Amino acid sequence: MTVDGEVRPETDPPAAPPVDPSTAGTLPPAAVPSTDPVTPPEPVSLVTVLAYATVAVLLAIWVLFGWLVQQQGFVESLGEGLGAAFTLLLIVSVIGTVRRNRRP
Repeated sequence: MTVDGEVRPETDPPAAPPVDPSTAGTLPPAAVPSTDPVTPPEPVSLVTVLAYATVAVLLAIWVLFGWLVQQQGFVESLGEGLGAAFTLLLIVSVIGTVRRNRRP
């Protein structure tokens, strides 16, 4: 915005630099992916997969037990099961973080 011929940078957006036609289709240096080697993630063991599957089945049984045997409402039973699942996930996350930070 100009007032009496004076340019005020706090109200005027900065002008974009001119585009060089020879580099119009290239990415800026910050957008170019790095060539640093990335370590692949550690494979998940069969024991871990079986433990997660066992916990999932036990949580499903817990929800059905509360709903059908204890005659709770379905929403209450589902909420109780989801709360237990999120609590277990939090515990696993904390244990994994502690174990990962202890490694040299």
